[in-house]
Amino acid sequence: MLFSTLDYIVFALYGAVIIGLGLWVSREKDGHQKDTSDYFLASKSLPWWAIGASLIASNISAEQFIGMSGSGFRVGLAIASYEWMAAITLLVIAYWFLPIYLEKGIFTMPQFLEKRYDSRVRTLLAIFWLLVYVFVNLTSVLYLGALAMEGIMGVPLWSGIAGLAAFAAVYSLYGGLKAVAWTDVVQVVVLVGGGLLTTYLALDAYGAGAGSIAGFIKLVKEVPGHFNMVLFPGELMYQDLEAGQLVTKDAYALLPGLGVLLGGMWVANLYYWGFNQYIIQRTLAAKSLKEAQKGILFAAFLKLIIPLIVVIPGIAAYVMINDPAVMSRLGDIAIQNLPSAEAADKAYPWLLQFLPIGLKGLAFAALSAAIVSSLASMLNSTSTIFTMDIYKPYFNKNASDKATVNMGRISGAVALIIACIMAPLLGGIDQAFQFIQEYTGVVSPGILAVFLLGLFWKKTTNKAAIIGVICSIPIAMYFKVAPKGWSTASVFVDVPFMNQMGYTLILTMLVICIASYIENRGVNDYKGIKLSKSLFKTSPVFNIGAYAILMILTALYAILW
Repeated sequence: MLFSTLDYIVFALYGAVIIGLGLWVSREKDGHQKDTSDYFLASKSLPWWAIGASLIASNISAEQFIGMSGSGFRVGLAIASYEWMAAITLLVIAYWFLPIYLEKGIFTMPQFLEKRYDSRVRTLLAIFWLLVYVFVNLTSVLYLGALAMEGIMGVPLWSGIAGLAAFAAVYSLYGGLKAVAWTDVVQVVVLVGGGLLTTYLALDAYGAGAGSIAGFIKLVKEVPGHFNMVLFPGELMYQDLEAGQLVTKDAYALLPGLGVLLGGMWVANLYYWGFNQYIIQRTLAAKSLKEAQKGILFAAFLKLIIPLIVVIPGIAAYVMINDPAVMSRLGDIAIQNLPSAEAADKAYPWLLQFLPIGLKGLAFAALSAAIVSSLASMLNSTSTIFTMDIYKPYFNKNASDKATVNMGRISGAVALIIACIMAPLLGGIDQAFQFIQEYTGVVSPGILAVFLLGLFWKKTTNKAAIIGVICSIPIAMYFKVAPKGWSTASVFVDVPFMNQMGYTLILTMLVICIASYIENRGVNDYKGIKLSKSLFKTSPVFNIGAYAILMILTALYAILW
């Protein structure tokens, strides 16, 4: 893609503003040494609008812009359930989980597990999260981000990985969560504004200049199957590259009908939004519970529009490349980096080349905002978990605030270096968004089971939680992978990964319940959480907003069923 001088200026201005703002807000006042609360929880001073913006900026990354657009190219709007179901999940988190977390006064989710269970559970889950953050989350965001830069600007993959890593590290490692959260406010404006602009121009181009609404209506008429939110077996087929050959697959395996609404999607979303350190850390830094709940409500409203930014462009690209009249009208530039059945993740970068001069830089800044904000958030949370749950308990119990903050910076830098080395190894993985969901889904049901029973079942014991986490992995793999030479029909089962997550959660919870009963014979564990009605009171603003979101989503699914 050809970038003009104006495009480079726009992109450079974005970078300068983000780095400058991050360093400015994280500066130390005269006579004040940055302590652990300042660095890891932004001094517990975040207002609702900063929390909501930071939640979305941390969540939306190359996974969505590149990976989810690629899935939209393949399977259509049904992939948007990840976003719209997340809006409902956020309401559940704000009402049921957040009051308990803030009452406990924790820094990390493993720290909560120690308060509810013991140090063994804390350490086990801390190691789990560190491995997932470094080898799945950081690695995939770096790879997909660099892939986008390669497709859009021609930047070599290694250079893109190094550049993105350096960009995020400059302010996040120095300033901590405060720098991350306040820059996220700017990032979310850029990524939402730039993303909506890209969608508008893509639909306008498809509609031959008749406007985005006309383009959208034409899109729905052309591929109605791509606008079904609930898929059934055989309803939508797509092509995928397997062993060097194109094969036809059923989209139901990725999004198994009602299993999305009633089953495994809840596992993925509750784990991600409710117990994921780099997400929940923003709410732990709130001024108060009410402020945190309003921030989550704001994020839930933003979630409603995310599919317009990341899924609709993928569908538009799919229709455009299969319409000879459109391709002829777009000219020679249309055949450059053309997305295809085996390269769905090229859909979003391909669309950006049609943007006017100046707007390319803005759209790329939006994509970069999504990537860098997620990297910065993951880095901060990785360093928080390592420092507070591994370093302090096991290596330096009496570490000063200065030593603790420095270790946070060092551990974040090490994690980033490892992720940079691992990122190129993801090359060749198509539909990367689905890949990330599937392999995160192996560990998430066990962690979710431990948290849910720990929060709401007083009889859950320490040993049972450890047994459940360990058993959850082979349970998940039983539903996912059959050993070579074994018939899946005889001993093993092969089910859609979303159903696999639901089954794994149920079986893991059953294992924990049985183990707890054997150990305690039905007696409440002494660390069981005492719940009261007063703990779950919410403000009228939150209640009205929650009802509005539920009504909007009910209407969307009723129309797009």
